[in-house]
Amino acid sequence: MVNLAQLKNTSRPKKKIQRVGRGIGSKRGATSGRGTKGDGSRRGYSRRYGYEGGQVPLYRKLPVRGFTRGRFDKASKAITFSVIEKYFTDGETVNYETLREKGLVPRVLPGGIKLIGTGELTKKVRIEVHAYTAGARQKLEEKSIAFLVVEK
Repeated sequence: MVNLAQLKNTSRPKKKIQRVGRGIGSKRGATSGRGTKGDGSRRGYSRRYGYEGGQVPLYRKLPVRGFTRGRFDKASKAITFSVIEKYFTDGETVNYETLREKGLVPRVLPGGIKLIGTGELTKKVRIEVHAYTAGARQKLEEKSIAFLVVEK
């Protein structure tokens, strides 16, 4: 029978640890790879990332180019027809409040709810969302299901 003491890690090779401060013949003796004197040779020292000893660092010399809307992008939650089919019954209203009660959307949702046309919807429900895809709109119009676009 195998016990825990007999188990071996065979998935990856064991890393060879470089021991420092073990004599001058070991390549890492004397100053232990820290150089001589200065802040970096002292224990507890940590260098700030990008710091160049008082010189203006490279990241401040480079130009800022382009624009990204990432700072202004508001996260939205996608809801599919298959989710509505699974969690809702005939005659119910699908909106932020009902989705929140069922635990399908987070408490804070700055971008609102977007309806995606994945899956099939057989139930007659009233849908109130902030946005929808072209495929979702087409499916809703074919089935003549009432839907409403709500302001965010």
